[in-house]
Amino acid sequence: MKTKIIQITSGRGPVECCWVVAQVLKHIIEDLKKSGITYTILHREEGTENRTLQSATIQLHGKALESFLKNWLGTVQWIGKSSFRKFQKRKNWFIGIYEVKTSSQPTILNENGIKFQAIRRSGPGGQHVNKVSSAVRATHIDTGLQVLVSESRSQHQNKKIALQRLQEKIAAHDNQKLKTTLQSQWENHLNLKRGNPVKIFKGSDFRIKKTTKNYKSKRQKLKNELRTQKWD
Repeated sequence: MKTKIIQITSGRGPVECCWVVAQVLKHIIEDLKKSGITYTILHREEGTENRTLQSATIQLHGKALESFLKNWLGTVQWIGKSSFRKFQKRKNWFIGIYEVKTSSQPTILNENGIKFQAIRRSGPGGQHVNKVSSAVRATHIDTGLQVLVSESRSQHQNKKIALQRLQEKIAAHDNQKLKTTLQSQWENHLNLKRGNPVKIFKGSDFRIKKTTKNYKSKRQKLKNELRTQKWD
């Protein structure tokens, strides 16, 4: 199972482009479900109008991600009339979809990388509360993150709870690191190319524009060339 991160962005485009980002996000999610690829929306940058997004960042998990992304990465074009500006004559709008390159990997938690310390429980509970070291402090050595658990009188149970809470804390730490990485990749918003779109949508209902190839005219052209060809 592979993991990739993509970003859908309006670049510096106007509100119409932000609307296109929101529509494309819906289409990508539908396509992901059909392809059996799981996804997590990591971040949404809201647009200035309702139902618009400046950008959206998605983490994908699954097989054959390369073939899936081949149909989406690049420039996406929408041909349609603006519903936000009545007198706007422009009808071609462009957004970009990029793969986010990041070296950060999810932290794998195992007990060898955790320092456990048994300490005495504190607080109400009678004479025996401070006599038994049943509370547990768990510290993740690499990140320095730690939790203290003292809910149970059983040290074993507190250790089990500590592992679970430390995993949650590390996951939140990883997500924050990833968000920092995404924020540093704003060049995606600036380098939007408006040529050779990978997908074209049309109209207010955002239909995919089907391109039909006229093979008949090509065959006729080839026949004419053969007739006029002079052979030695």
